[in-house]
Amino acid sequence: MKKSFTYSGLVSACVAALLSVSAQAALAAADDASRPPNIVLLVGDDMGLGDIGPFGSEIYTPSLNMMAGHGVRFSNFHASPVCSITRSQLLTGNNNIEIGLASFDYAVYPEAKGKPGYEGYLTENAVTIQELLRDAGYDTYQTGKWHLGGQHGGRGPHEMGFTHSYGILAGGSNHWNSGDMLPNMAHPDSQKAAKAGQIPPMIDMPYFEDGKPVERPLGIYSDDLYTGKMLGFMEQSRRAGKPFFAYLAFTTAHLPIQAPGGLAERYYEQYLDLGWDGLKAQRMQQLIDAGILPKDSKLPPQNPITRAWDGLSDEEKKLQARIFATYAAMIESQDRHIGRVMDWLRETGELDNTLIIYMTDNGPEGTDAFGELGNPALSGWMEKHFSQDIADVGHGNSNWQIGIEWANATTGSLQWWKWFIDEGGIRVPLIVVPPRSHGEKFNRQGEVSNTFLSVKDLPMTILQYAGVEHPMTRYEGRDIVPPTGKSMVDYLEGEAETVYGPKDWTAFELFGNAYVVRGDYKAIKVRTGMWGDGKWHLYHLRNDPAESKPLEADMPGELAELVEIYEAYAQKWQIQDVREDWNPQKELGH
Repeated sequence: MKKSFTYSGLVSACVAALLSVSAQAALAAADDASRPPNIVLLVGDDMGLGDIGPFGSEIYTPSLNMMAGHGVRFSNFHASPVCSITRSQLLTGNNNIEIGLASFDYAVYPEAKGKPGYEGYLTENAVTIQELLRDAGYDTYQTGKWHLGGQHGGRGPHEMGFTHSYGILAGGSNHWNSGDMLPNMAHPDSQKAAKAGQIPPMIDMPYFEDGKPVERPLGIYSDDLYTGKMLGFMEQSRRAGKPFFAYLAFTTAHLPIQAPGGLAERYYEQYLDLGWDGLKAQRMQQLIDAGILPKDSKLPPQNPITRAWDGLSDEEKKLQARIFATYAAMIESQDRHIGRVMDWLRETGELDNTLIIYMTDNGPEGTDAFGELGNPALSGWMEKHFSQDIADVGHGNSNWQIGIEWANATTGSLQWWKWFIDEGGIRVPLIVVPPRSHGEKFNRQGEVSNTFLSVKDLPMTILQYAGVEHPMTRYEGRDIVPPTGKSMVDYLEGEAETVYGPKDWTAFELFGNAYVVRGDYKAIKVRTGMWGDGKWHLYHLRNDPAESKPLEADMPGELAELVEIYEAYAQKWQIQDVREDWNPQKELGH
C-alpha cells in the first residue's frame, strides 16, 4: 500500500511555517490593528467530511493542515445538501426559502415552480455581505463558481456587490475547457433534440468577467485558472492599500472527475486495495483519531442502494479505483492552490491581518450516470460526448462521477451524501483562522470544536470581524429579510461556550425532506422517494452523528416540540408539499 498522509504527522512543521514571517512582512503588519482585516473565503465543492487532512484524510493537504494548526476545526458544522442553497446562505446569513433558493433550476419540484421562495436564484429581498463590505470600503472579489442566478433569471456576482468577478454562473463545468458537465436542457438546441427523441448536443459553458462574456483559456486546470485570477485581484487591493474580501469558489471536486496529470498515481493502489468498503472503515477510524467523530462511532449497516466492493469484477475495481484516485488528486490540487494564496498572504505581510475560512458546500456528489441514480437520458449523453476508456479518466475528454458507493465511503460512519439531509449530506469540514492582528483574545489554535454551527453563521462572523453592521430590514430603499445566522466571534474569543443557546433552533427543508435542530437534538423526516420512511425521527447530534440511535420513543415530548417548530416555520414561509415518491435526481438529464 502506498504511504498515507495524515494530519498528525504534519501539524508541527506546518504551524512553524505559517508563523515564520519575513522581516519585511513583520514591518508591514505593524499597523494592522488600525486597518480592517482582509477576508479570504475558500470553498471546496462536493466533498465529504473525511476528505481533507485536518479531518483525518489520507489525501495530501499540507496547506489545509497548516490552516488547521493555526485555527479551529469545526466537526459539527452544517451546510445545505446542495451547492446553490449553501451559497445563498453563505453570502447572506438568511434561510434559503426566504430569498428564492428553496430549490434550484432543474431540481425545483414541478408544482412549486413560480411560487415565492422557489425562484431558483437569489432574489431582490436579500442583501449580500459583499454589498455591505463594498459599502464599507472593501474591494470585493469572486472567482470560480457562482450558481446563484444571472443566466436564467436573477443576477450575477458583478451585479450583487463584487468589485471584480470571474468564472461560471452555473453549478459546474469541465475543468480543462468550457464544455458543460451535464445536458443543458435550458438551451434551445437541447430542447429541440429532446423533442425529436435525440441526445442533446454538447453546449459550451459561458464564462464571465465583471459581468461580461469572455473566452475561457483552454488547457488550464480550473484550480489554477480561478486562483490565478484571484491573486491578481488581491494584488490590486494591496497596491491601493485597501482591505479586500476574496471569495474563491473552487469547482473541485465537483463532477466531472478530472485532475492534473500524475497526482492520482499516489492514491491508485491504496484505493484498489481498500475498495469503498475498506475506505469507509478507514475513514471512520481516521475521523475518530482526528477528534472529529465520537470515539464509540460504529459503522452502520450497508446503505440500501450501494453495492459491495467484493461483488465487482477486477476490471470494474480498476476503473473505480482510478476514478476515486482522480477525485483525491482533485482535492490535492485544490490544496496546492490554497497554498498559493497562503504564500501570497505571507509574502506580502497580509497574513496576520486576514480572516481565513475554509469550508465545503455540501457532502460528496453521489450522481452516477450509469448507476442506481442514473437514467437513460443522462447515460446516453455521457456515452455520446465523452470517452469511456479507463486510460482517459481525469482528462478533459472524460466525464466520470465518483458514484454513490465512494460518496458514502468518504464520510466514515455518516450515512448518505449530497442531495440528502442526513448528516453525510450536510455535515462538512470548516476551518476558521481569525486575524491575529486584532487582539490576543483568540487562543483556540489547533482545537477541534464540536459546537453546532450553520453555514448562515459565517457571514455574520465575517461582518463582525470587519466592523460592519447589517441593516436588517432595509437596504438601498428596498425591504430585505433580516438574517437568522449568528456570529461566532464571541465563541472564537472565549467569551461564550457555544454559538447557539439551548433554546435556539434552525430549520431546513429541501425536496420535501425536513429537519430542525435545537441544542444537541435533530428531528428529521425523509420521504420514501428518497429512501426514508416519511416519518419524523429524533437523534442526538453530538453523541450520534451517524443518526443510528433513534430517540423518539424515549423522548416523545422533545420530538413533538421540534416538529411543532418546523411546522410553524413551514407555514410561515409557505413551503410546498412534495409527492412522497418524487426523486429529484431522476430528473437529471431531462
